[in-house]
Amino acid sequence: MSAIELHARPSKDYARKLDETQKLLVRAASAYSPLTQASSLGAEDVVITHLINSLELDIPVFVLETGMLHPQTLDLLERLKASSRAPVKVYRPVQESVVQFVKREGNEPMYRSIELRKACCHIRKVEPLQRALEGQRAWITGLRREQSAARAEVPLIDESEQRIKFNPLADWTWGDVWHYIAQNRVDYHPLHDEFYPSIGCAPCTRAISLGEDFRAGRWWWEDEAAKECGLHVKNQE
Repeated sequence: MSAIELHARPSKDYARKLDETQKLLVRAASAYSPLTQASSLGAEDVVITHLINSLELDIPVFVLETGMLHPQTLDLLERLKASSRAPVKVYRPVQESVVQFVKREGNEPMYRSIELRKACCHIRKVEPLQRALEGQRAWITGLRREQSAARAEVPLIDESEQRIKFNPLADWTWGDVWHYIAQNRVDYHPLHDEFYPSIGCAPCTRAISLGEDFRAGRWWWEDEAAKECGLHVKNQE
């Protein structure tokens, strides 16, 4: 069964949410330039990129190519670059930093300690993110309140940091996301069909079982409280 067949169940107020999201994106593009969308190529992010393209907004998209992504992620990235009206820019980690880290800690240090996993995330994701956001007044993410307890209070507009963060799908349900994908025939990550609701680097992502938390497949060997990579942690600028 595909992810669409399994999940595409819109909430009763889906139409209102969609209208609110479209208006927020239009407002962001007109009043908060320069801004950019951060995309992991997961379901939420492909929805936002599709909306940006459909509304013909001048909002570029960036993807962090960590060097450890699934082949399916890289394939989807190439398809997006070929089809997107909005420009898609790819940021990679500093190669020398990766080489020195792997030489010192090995190929899969993330399994040995939380500190090493976060160090890997910093080199491959956080530092490239900082470069991607240089000069930007605001950025757009696919964060949703339903994703985890740590994200339960995510606002539509987060002005708590120096750089404004827009979370246009904050109050969307997983069913809303997949309803949009189904209705608009959005190209999505094939691992979603294999029970990967949240997709990151290949060593740090697994499929989840029925009843498991949405983000249970991310860093599954760690304590629940540690399950962020640093991209959405406060005061990182």
